[in-house]
Amino acid sequence: MNTITASNIIDTTNASAPIERQRLGRRVTQWSVTKAEWIKLRSVRSNVVGIAAAALMLVLLGVLFSALGGAEQGPPGTDAATDSLSLVFGGMTLSQLIIGVLAALFVGSEYASGLIRTMFGAVGRRRYVLRAKAIVFGGATWLAVTIGAFGAFFAGNAVYSGDLASYSIGDPGVLRAVLAAGFYGACVALIGIAVGFLLRSTAAAIGVLLGLLMLAPVLVGLLPGSLGDTLTKILPSRAGDAMMSVTSPDTLLSPWLGFAVLVAWVVGLLAIAGVSLRRRDA
Repeated sequence: MNTITASNIIDTTNASAPIERQRLGRRVTQWSVTKAEWIKLRSVRSNVVGIAAAALMLVLLGVLFSALGGAEQGPPGTDAATDSLSLVFGGMTLSQLIIGVLAALFVGSEYASGLIRTMFGAVGRRRYVLRAKAIVFGGATWLAVTIGAFGAFFAGNAVYSGDLASYSIGDPGVLRAVLAAGFYGACVALIGIAVGFLLRSTAAAIGVLLGLLMLAPVLVGLLPGSLGDTLTKILPSRAGDAMMSVTSPDTLLSPWLGFAVLVAWVVGLLAIAGVSLRRRDA
C-alpha cells in the first residue's frame, strides 16, 4: 500500500513552483510581439535597404523633376505640374511601389516559408501579430519617408528655377503637405500589410497593390460622366495626392477630405484582415 508522506508533498510543491514562475515569466503581450517583429525587420537587410531606398528615390527624383520640370512637364503618371510642390513629390510614384512590395514581402514571405504558423502558435492571439507588423513596418516607413519628404522639398526648391509657383516651408499648407507625404507612405505600407494577410501570397499581394495604386486611377477614369471622376478621387493614390497638394485642384479632394478617405481605406482593410485571421486557418 502506497503512503503519502510529508516529504512527497514538499517535493511536489517545490517541483511545480519553478515551472509556474517560468510560465508566467514568458507571458506573451502585444509589446513582446512588437519587439519580435522589430528584430525581424531590422535583421533582414532587404527590409532596411528597401525602406531607405524608398526615401532616397523620393529625394533624387524630386530633385530631378524640379531641375528639369516646367508647366507642361509633370511627373510620369500624373497630370501636368501645377506648382513646384507637385514636382518635388514626383518621386512618390516610385517610392510607393517600393513600399508596397516590401510590405507584401514582409507578410507573404512568412506564409511561403511557414514561419507565420509558428508565430501564430507561439503568440496565441493572431491579432497581436497583425498589429505588431502594422506598427513596426508602418512606423519605420513613416519615419523614413517623412525624412525623405523634407529632403526632397528643400533640395528640390534649391534647384528649381521654373516659372511655376514655388513655396517656402512656412507658407500656408506647405508643412502640412510635406508631413502628409510621410503619412501617405505609412498608409501604403499598412495597406500592403493588410493585403498580404488577406491574400497570403507575395505575388498576389503585389499584383493587387500595383492594380490599386497604379492601374485603378487610369481604369476608373475611363468610366463615363462624372462617375469616373468621383470614383477616381477616392482611390488611395489620389487621396494621397490631395493631402500633398497646396492648391487643391478640382480633380482632387480637399486635403482633409483626402486624409479621411485614406484613413478609411487603411482602417477598413486592416479590419477585414483581422476578421480573416480569426476565421481562417493559418
